[in-house]
This record gives sequence, C-alpha cells and structure tokens, in this order.
Amino acid sequence: MCLLIFAHQTSTRNPLVVAANRDEFHARPTAVSQFWPEHPALLAGKDLDQGGTWMGMTRDGRFAAITNYRDPSRTAAAPRSRGELPLDYLTGQQDPQAYLRGIEAQAAEYAGFNLLLGDRSSLWYFTNSQPAEERAALRLQPGIYGLSNARLDTLWPKVDLGKARLKTLLDTEPPSHDALATVVGDRCLADLDALHPHGMASEMDQLLSGQFIVAGRYGTRSSTTLWTDSAGLASWRELSFNELGEIREVQEYEFALVSPPGCV
Repeated sequence: MCLLIFAHQTSTRNPLVVAANRDEFHARPTAVSQFWPEHPALLAGKDLDQGGTWMGMTRDGRFAAITNYRDPSRTAAAPRSRGELPLDYLTGQQDPQAYLRGIEAQAAEYAGFNLLLGDRSSLWYFTNSQPAEERAALRLQPGIYGLSNARLDTLWPKVDLGKARLKTLLDTEPPSHDALATVVGDRCLADLDALHPHGMASEMDQLLSGQFIVAGRYGTRSSTTLWTDSAGLASWRELSFNELGEIREVQEYEFALVSPPGCV
C-alpha cells in the first residue's frame, strides 16, 4: 500500500472512511480481495509471493494497513516481510496497542514501514523509521490523515491533495465508492519545485509523484475504498488495474460488523 487517505471518527455517521492505492510491480503475484478460506472473518487482498497483505478488515471491525517507508540509505533486504504484520494483527485477538507494544522489539527485522491498526473504538500508528529509542505507538485523535511513503501526515503533494479532497467530499455528501476513488485517483505529476523540499526531485521521483501511477512495469495495482457506518455496516470496494491503468476486476462487499469474541 502506497497511499492512504482516511478519516477517523470525524462523524458518528461514518467512524472510518478510507481511500487507498497499492503501488507495486505488475509481475508480483497477487490475489484480489476476498474473505480468506483459511481465515473466514478476514477480508483482504493477498501477496502470493510472501503470503501477507497490505490492507484488510475483519467482520468484527479490526482494520490494518501498511505502507513502505522510503529510505534510500536502507536498501538491503530485510529478513522478514512487512506484509505479515497486518495479517498477524488481523488474524489475532490483541488490541492495537498491545500488538504494537509486542512488535517494537522486532521492528528492525523489517524494511521501513508505516503501520495502521485499529478496531471499532481506536486507531493507532507505528513506524520503524525512527531510532529504536524514539519508537512509540501513537493513538490517533479524530481527524483526516494522509499516509504515503514517509511518516504520517508528512507534507507531500499527493497526500495534501487527497486530504483536501476527502474533507470536501465528507463536508458535502455521504461517502460513495465512486466519489472516494477520486480522492486517490489523480494521475497528474507533481511539479519539481514541490518535490525539492523533500529531496525527491529526480525524474523517477516525479514519475512516481502522482496519486495514481502508470509507469510500465510498476504502477497502481489496485484502489480500495471503504467505510463503516453508525448502523454497524462496512462497505468495501477494490478496483484492480492493468499496466495501462485500466480497470480489469472489481471486488465489492458489504457486511454487518459483529461483536468480537467475549463481547456482548
């Protein structure tokens, strides 16, 4: 997952609203989002190379998403796949804070990542991009957030655009999948002047600066939009794309959120 724009508890009508793109090499084998046969409560896509996922939700309202943290100084392969983190949380029973506390000690075993974990009452953020002594899970306050390949809410053209579009959308109409897709669907490239402050002003940086990327072998593989509502329903849609940025598959689910085990 390389771009997430989301609203957390900005209204009682829709406690969670998400628009997200997964950017990846088109050759990397992937299964589209579905409820997994081996984990019937889990709705997520699947990385068939390593077995993990980049984003998912469970029938009891657990949510997880991960993005890569871009750090040119750390290019060596890591011993563990980042995709196992969302999957491990979603198929477990720990609350977000407890889970994040448990992975702090092993965070260096993964390449750079940003991790969002939530349940029906809270949403948490954690990154291993900071020195070990500074790493700490952050409980998010209600608001609209953006996350790409730097830390949460880092100023970045495609993040700023997405947050502004999501705010306008939620101020004027209830969420719909078509409307949410426009929040992360802009294909225009950022001006080089806007990339210089981040030290990312190469030709490749500009090629990857749009929200939706079409760059031959690499690009936006899928766009996922989802929300929960006050009636306890979740709505999810995933659009999968080919190398030309054309829709090739659509997966859509709506389901009632159930109480987690042990809750009435």
